[in-house]
Amino acid sequence: MTDMKPATLTEKIIARAAGQKSVEPGEIVNVSPDRILSHDNTAAIIKHFSKLGVKRVKYPDKIVIVLDHIVPASTETYAQNHLAIREFVKEQGLRYFYDVGCGICHQVLPEQGFATPGALIVGADSHTTTYGAFGAFSTGLGRSEIAVTWATDQIWLRVPESYKIVLEGQLPPDVTSKDIVLHIIGTLGADGAIYKAVEFTGPVIAGMSMASRMVLTNMAVEMGAKNGLIYPDSTTEDWLGEHGVSGYQAIYPDEKAEYARSFSFDLSGLKPQVAFPHTVDNVQPVSVAEGIKVQQVLLGTCTNGRLEDLRAAAGILKGRTIAPGTRMLVLPASRNILLQAVQEGLVETFLRAGAMVLNPGCGPCLGAHQGVLAPGERCLSTSNRNFKGRMGSTESEIYLASPLTAAATALEGKITDPAKYISS
Repeated sequence: MTDMKPATLTEKIIARAAGQKSVEPGEIVNVSPDRILSHDNTAAIIKHFSKLGVKRVKYPDKIVIVLDHIVPASTETYAQNHLAIREFVKEQGLRYFYDVGCGICHQVLPEQGFATPGALIVGADSHTTTYGAFGAFSTGLGRSEIAVTWATDQIWLRVPESYKIVLEGQLPPDVTSKDIVLHIIGTLGADGAIYKAVEFTGPVIAGMSMASRMVLTNMAVEMGAKNGLIYPDSTTEDWLGEHGVSGYQAIYPDEKAEYARSFSFDLSGLKPQVAFPHTVDNVQPVSVAEGIKVQQVLLGTCTNGRLEDLRAAAGILKGRTIAPGTRMLVLPASRNILLQAVQEGLVETFLRAGAMVLNPGCGPCLGAHQGVLAPGERCLSTSNRNFKGRMGSTESEIYLASPLTAAATALEGKITDPAKYISS
């Protein structure tokens, strides 16, 4: 009998969920997920489910539904969708339903203890990859696939090859995890990791907060990855403990696991980064973008709407005023984060600076409401996508950057290097 081949973290998690001792890249397996996520698109998933000839979902307690994309409802159609979801939740006896105002699903799900090391999570949203920051395998699926998973507790996956990205060096004070991931995507390309499991590791990761790690895994999908992963450590354990989460079983890759490719990034000399329209991999240092006039700045979303992001921006805005002709929207990722921001005085700082603080949700990020752009307008956003028409008009432009760059840009009404506002 031969020993099993050393396995990556993704291979180990998928093998467990498939009830197998091991899996190989390229192998197609049926897995039983630990959690199944959906949001406002649950209304469409319900329609698919109703066509399957199944009356009840198989495991109600695996399903997590968060209303976050268009909250509160901006049209009668959205209101009807929300009503249909609430009725389905009641009919099926679903315990884990988070109605409007709780926050964005990719923040709410970890806060409620559903993103744990070793878990396999599927969701009806491409940025379900976020939960890999906790050492989980998490990936997005289509609506019909989610409906089938509700009904059968099974979905097939092709085991992805794994890439390793090692982050080294000493981060400059004006560089954040958002700058890091934009730099990586700009280097590898939007198709640089198609259907790959991307494992982020190295000394820089070891020093990162959970909020910063979630930025990396959230945007792994922007380089085409099937999922993004960070190995659980004491930082993970501390965060989970603070949120009352226990009873999980962490999984780690084998020391001699094989990777399709490995990349190393020395971040010591990295400058703040900006993704230019209309692709996330169109990345340049902020100096190249400096001086481009913007009409709107968006701080927040599931990428950068956490407390450390709000603190960073407020540190620059405190005692200052947003430039005339510039709108700044602040979008906390959850109700819990908004409450903490109120308690710390961050909300007062934003309001005194002239910003608008919105309810937790996705709104302007997907151009649904609360900040749609007009033709010819430009927005600098801390969100994860800048596709043409993403936030409204196809004749508008979106630039992606960090919370620090967003705050500096709001103050000057043009894209600005935040270094001048940061004391080293």
